[in-house]
Amino acid sequence: MSENKNKFSVAIQGVSGAFHEIAARQYFEKQEIEIVPCNTFKDLFHALKNDKNLLGIVAIENTIAGNLLQNHKLLHESGCLIVGEHKLRIEHNLAVFPGQKLENITEVRSHPIALMQCEDFLEKHKHLKAVESEDTALAAKEIAENRLKGIAAICSSLAAEKYGLEIIADGIETNKRNFTRFLIVAQPELAEKIMKNENIDKSSLVFTLPHEEGSLSSVLTILSFYKNNLTKIQSLPIIGQEWEYQFYINLTFENYTRYRQSLDAIRPLVSDFQIMGEYKAFVQK
Repeated sequence: MSENKNKFSVAIQGVSGAFHEIAARQYFEKQEIEIVPCNTFKDLFHALKNDKNLLGIVAIENTIAGNLLQNHKLLHESGCLIVGEHKLRIEHNLAVFPGQKLENITEVRSHPIALMQCEDFLEKHKHLKAVESEDTALAAKEIAENRLKGIAAICSSLAAEKYGLEIIADGIETNKRNFTRFLIVAQPELAEKIMKNENIDKSSLVFTLPHEEGSLSSVLTILSFYKNNLTKIQSLPIIGQEWEYQFYINLTFENYTRYRQSLDAIRPLVSDFQIMGEYKAFVQK
């Protein structure tokens, strides 16, 4: 996002120090932001519905855990639009109440996905009992607030710093190519203001197709003919409609006019068509 002097309030899932906050602060690195913690993703979209000036940041896929399918559905149902994306390298740390050593720790708390992503470390240290928590940063917060000893959190370095914990093992994630893609979302009116002067080269679409041979192939052929690059496709079954699916796709393009022409060309072939956002693709710095 281009530099803007406006201060944004950004809703995140989790408490302060969560990976969502790290992603938000990196994305809005040139702007002052206020973090609005939400317990769940449903709570986040509810907050966006009630405050038209609130932005949200939502994890949508991870290179190890895969797609967060529920968030695709929540975003689609919310009516919010995507105004940007950010990719964050996920680094997990073992953090404890200060003054303890690894051999003194018997229990490790974190989000189940974080525990799964650190399975090699946990396998190596079999004396550590893995206990699921609602959030990585929340596990750190509870240890700090209750001055718990013998218990560690798997969390971000930001969470450890915020809650005064000591990191006794860093980079404990099994796969060092662990990235999460986040979407920055907003209600349509705010999204329009934000995207007014942005250089758009990516879009996210959703549509349904009839259960007919070649229906998806026909759509993808048209999109390719107009020089769009398909970067992702995800299908979700439509509850109560046998063998019918919603398709979520991401496209990048160089020519906005040709891209829009391609959408006009596929509209007669699809139903429930929706542009979920047109925005600037993430570029690694």
